[in-house]
Amino acid sequence: MVNVFNGKLLLGDDMFGRLSERIGSVFNRLKQRRKLNESDVLSVISEVRVALLDADVSLPVVNLLLERVRKRAIGREVISAVSSGQMMIKIIYDELVAVLGSDKQSINLDYAAPVSIMMVGLQGSGKTTTAAKLAKRFVNQDHKKVIMASLDTTRPAAREQLRTLGEQIGVDTLPIIHEETSIATAKRAINTAKLQGYEVLILDTAGRTSINDLLMTEAKLVKDLVNPHEVLLVADALTGQDAVNTAANFNERVGVTGVILTRVDGDSRGGAFLSMRNVTGKPIKGIGVGEKVNDLEDFHPERIASRILGMGDIVSLVEKASQTIEAKEAENISDRMLKGAFTLEDMAYQFRQLRNLGGLGSVIGFLPGMSKLQKQLTSANIDDKQLKRQEAIISSMTRTERINPQIINVSRKRRIAQGSGTDVGDINRLLKTYTEMAKIMKKFGKLGSKGVINALIDDNNPLLNKDAMLHMPSAIDSDYSRLHNNRK
Repeated sequence: MVNVFNGKLLLGDDMFGRLSERIGSVFNRLKQRRKLNESDVLSVISEVRVALLDADVSLPVVNLLLERVRKRAIGREVISAVSSGQMMIKIIYDELVAVLGSDKQSINLDYAAPVSIMMVGLQGSGKTTTAAKLAKRFVNQDHKKVIMASLDTTRPAAREQLRTLGEQIGVDTLPIIHEETSIATAKRAINTAKLQGYEVLILDTAGRTSINDLLMTEAKLVKDLVNPHEVLLVADALTGQDAVNTAANFNERVGVTGVILTRVDGDSRGGAFLSMRNVTGKPIKGIGVGEKVNDLEDFHPERIASRILGMGDIVSLVEKASQTIEAKEAENISDRMLKGAFTLEDMAYQFRQLRNLGGLGSVIGFLPGMSKLQKQLTSANIDDKQLKRQEAIISSMTRTERINPQIINVSRKRRIAQGSGTDVGDINRLLKTYTEMAKIMKKFGKLGSKGVINALIDDNNPLLNKDAMLHMPSAIDSDYSRLHNNRK
């Protein structure tokens, strides 16, 4: 995630920033080691233990994970062509995946309609917003007829919030009847869903600022009445170990079928991920990575483990790009890249794609060698405000100027500056950036079938610099277009 504070780019807020950096420094020393004795293994385990505890992973989970790593690592024969250090990394990766849940478990809609989903959690955890995110996904991806109902009778604002979100995403909500109890609302929601042919019913229950008997009793009464197919606990990842304790309490008192962690984009420790499955025995079924209604992702244990170990997650990056990049436009951009043609219109498009992908810091979080790239980006001193300013400048140009920037003389610069609310110095800096990007694009075009993403993550590639990082969306466009064409 990219945070802008006083005009500066603050990186390192990736969901596993601190944990990945700590473990990555350990593994960098391991990669070249041919042999590891018992003392080496124990030393590595000790360092990983400190990193996990610093990331707010619960002590029982840390002990369980590292004991399994120790048993597998000590006395293990070294496979030829694979170093002992690499073997150790593989063992830790396997055990992280096991702790996280081994396989992806999605929300189950394979029942007779209406499938009821009950959302529980503390007030402020993002429960209502998550209900809307799920509803939008069920409509768009699963093609279901969905209705949402708020059971929070203590906070009128909560019911209004759900109604407003429903209008925004085009999903029906149960009409509000003031002074109706949560149980009465639940009954009305079930009857409405059955009579009007809804396939999915999402019930947004009341929350409290902390765990208490009233909250648990009400949630249990609703569950007993509705007998939902899914009881999803929504927990705030930023609260770390408190989120895990909340999950354990709800699971014990109410019973949950899965967990959705919110505000994952702002948690640089990652401890809640590693503790949640082991403490509750319930799978993580989704992660909230932003405030927009599309910012809900499936939880893939193997991909999360890969990111924790600094190996990146190219698969998720390409999937994310495929949801935001239009195939036709990506194909056109790719064609121009291969021909060495690159205009200011292309540049503005790349800036928009970068923001649609969550910002430069978000993209970097998916790439191997993340910490190295983040250091280069910090020195580049780029922020979202700067990108928007450059978009405004390009928008103030005529189409002829955007296609042929070499015609932009002093008088044109003054006109563009006046139209965009900037000065001539800003125009000169933009044109300089464009010139540098155009040079990079010519190099990209020469990469051919190797693919730009692969080139960018190659440690020995000279393109791995701040200019290449500026043009990351073009890299994704090119690879996405190539994959799209291969599927035809």
